[in-house]
Amino acid sequence: MVERSEFKGKPVLVIKRDENDKYPFAFGMSKAKMILENLEEIKRFVEDNDKAVDQ
Repeated sequence: MVERSEFKGKPVLVIKRDENDKYPFAFGMSKAKMILENLEEIKRFVEDNDKAVDQ
């Protein structure tokens, strides 16, 4: 579940596990750009560590 919001007049993207998520992941434009610039490395991180976390 993804919502667009605002914090101190600036746009924020809020990602929730579900509608009742108490601790959503929220970030603004600066962090969104960093995520996009490093998306491949983030994907590799998940691939490399996904099996270890599931155990």
